[in-house]
Amino acid sequence: MARNEEKAQSMLNRFITMKSEEKKKPKERRPFLASECRDLSDADKWRQQIMREIGRKVAEIQNEGLGEHRLRDLNDEINKLIREKVHWEKRIVELGGKDGNIVDVPNPSGHGPGYRYFGAAKKLPGVKELFEKPPELRKRRSRYDIYKRIDVSYYGYRDDEDGVLEKVERGAEERIRAESVAEWVRLEEIEKEAWKMEEDVVMEERRERERGMEEEKEKEFVVHVSLPDEKEFEKMVLEKKKRELLSKYASEELLE
Repeated sequence: MARNEEKAQSMLNRFITMKSEEKKKPKERRPFLASECRDLSDADKWRQQIMREIGRKVAEIQNEGLGEHRLRDLNDEINKLIREKVHWEKRIVELGGKDGNIVDVPNPSGHGPGYRYFGAAKKLPGVKELFEKPPELRKRRSRYDIYKRIDVSYYGYRDDEDGVLEKVERGAEERIRAESVAEWVRLEEIEKEAWKMEEDVVMEERRERERGMEEEKEKEFVVHVSLPDEKEFEKMVLEKKKRELLSKYASEELLE
């Protein structure tokens, strides 16, 4: 619905403009093709006219309140005028004019000037996204990239070059040395005390053994008993075996 209203308004504006131009003195129309122009001054005049039209339309397209369809139409008209301007500039060169003011608009397809967006047309749906840069994806560093940045400083080989580490380590070294000496003295004292206690224990045990030996000597006594010789010992063994055999095989009466 809005599109129809805009078209109707545009047609009404063109009709009013046409009627007002009819009342005025008829103007010289610009040639449809630049190749039809044979005069260099005329070619430059038509180029200047196109430049003014482009300027007016570029100023008009800055108004965001014109509506989407009017903005698109204006942008199309501007691009059409730019292409026409390029043709007139080429014609000027062909007629012997200078090409210092000729500016080619790049086209991604490589065929003639490209399509461009101006003013509020850059914010139209589907166009705004073209001007937004995609978010840059952070590239993940590879193992090679990580190791490439590692040098001798990473391993601490240059920590003592500025002298700061030496000053810090000197104080720490003196403190650790003093603590180590104090610990060594304390351990020496403990070891001496332990040796002394061990010697006292050994001496006490020795005195205890000596006292025990003296007491054992006092309790000792000698018993004089005659021991049997070898023959008597054999006789005693035979008698014992004889009794064992009799007790095993003889009756009680026989034993008596």
